[in-house]
Amino acid sequence: MWCDWSSLPLLVLVWELSVVRVETAPCQTCHKLTDSFIKGLEVTSSKNFGGGNTAWEEEKLAKYARSETRLLEIVESACEKTDFECNQLLEQIEDQVETWWFHRQQEAPDLFDWLCIEELRLCCPPGRYGPQCKECLSGPGGVCGGLGRCEGEGTRLGDGGCVCDPGYSGQLCQNCGDGYYREKSSNHSTAACAACYHSCNKCLGPQDYKCLNCKPGWILHDNKCIDTDECGTELARCPTNTYCHNTDGSYECRGCDQACVGCMGSGPARCKKCARGYRLRGSKCIDIDECSERAIACPGLNEACTNEEGSFHCDCAQGFIRRDSICVENKLPSNFNINLKIQQQQTKN
Repeated sequence: MWCDWSSLPLLVLVWELSVVRVETAPCQTCHKLTDSFIKGLEVTSSKNFGGGNTAWEEEKLAKYARSETRLLEIVESACEKTDFECNQLLEQIEDQVETWWFHRQQEAPDLFDWLCIEELRLCCPPGRYGPQCKECLSGPGGVCGGLGRCEGEGTRLGDGGCVCDPGYSGQLCQNCGDGYYREKSSNHSTAACAACYHSCNKCLGPQDYKCLNCKPGWILHDNKCIDTDECGTELARCPTNTYCHNTDGSYECRGCDQACVGCMGSGPARCKKCARGYRLRGSKCIDIDECSERAIACPGLNEACTNEEGSFHCDCAQGFIRRDSICVENKLPSNFNINLKIQQQQTKN
């Protein structure tokens, strides 16, 4: 044994907990663990004592082959230190590993089959799935007709349904999926499914004029799928202060210009109404220069007005500095003023 239990009750408790955890351990972890174990077998099988006495070495190697020493060497490198799931599973199944090592290797040489499938019941053989390892759906080409995968195959999970490859559908993936058509076959084998033109949902060929019906956002006209203009037909639903922009098979809602309150398109010339700080000139909403239009834009003493897009702000005039919300004459050294202005700007931001 790798561990030295201090009491029988503790052993029983740990065993019970281990059984619960092992049942929920994933097949993938068990598969990885047994693969690593087999690699350890290969590495240790070529171990050479190098003593020069052939008879002695053969005797020692024969004993080493099934020894606990070799088992411990393999186990110590079976899981990476950072692989929590692998180390946890290995800790829980030490008894099973020892049983296989000392008693079952000859009759069950495949460790994965014996441990992961039969003993722990975490995995299923290929072509089977679920708690009872039922057979996956199969067709002429194999599992799922060879054109998909069986959900849960090889594990005790899944429902066994076929997850078809791109372009295929149906219970056994024998039909062409939406957006695909059946190519012509030169022999008696079933032809492959190929992609329709990108706007077609069903078609007779890859050309744009061989559509039978269309994907959402397109309408059929003379066997071609024509883009639906959701913006022009008022099918689009865009939030306030956005406008509709048509795209192939769909549309986008894009933000209005900052000069607008509601718009019909991009830019300040497509506004429904001008935003505060803007006025309509011709067909365009332009910025109002509050500094030039207002008689007293900045009423504070010794203040200067600075216009900005959609608004304005008031700063102290040149030669003045703000103290306690008032602009006073600047009589401090220049470097002090620079630092003070930086602090004021940071406070403002």
